[in-house]
Amino acid sequence: MIREELWEKNYAAVWQFVQQNHRGPSRHHVEEYRMLNWMKYNRKKLNQKQMDPDRKEKFLKLQELIHSFHRVNQYL
Repeated sequence: MIREELWEKNYAAVWQFVQQNHRGPSRHHVEEYRMLNWMKYNRKKLNQKQMDPDRKEKFLKLQELIHSFHRVNQYL
């Protein structure tokens, strides 16, 4: 499996996880470590400006989806 296919497979797995659980991968659940590490690695590449433009676009959409499930304090 080439790297591009592996990246797409991991992207799809994280996207599906977020859709089902309405949250991002957590460090408090052992079964989610792999997805969390994938997210952290790609966030690092994004911040270092070393990510391909097509991957960057997809990854930003994924981060936006995760952020859409964040709760806002209703009393502020």
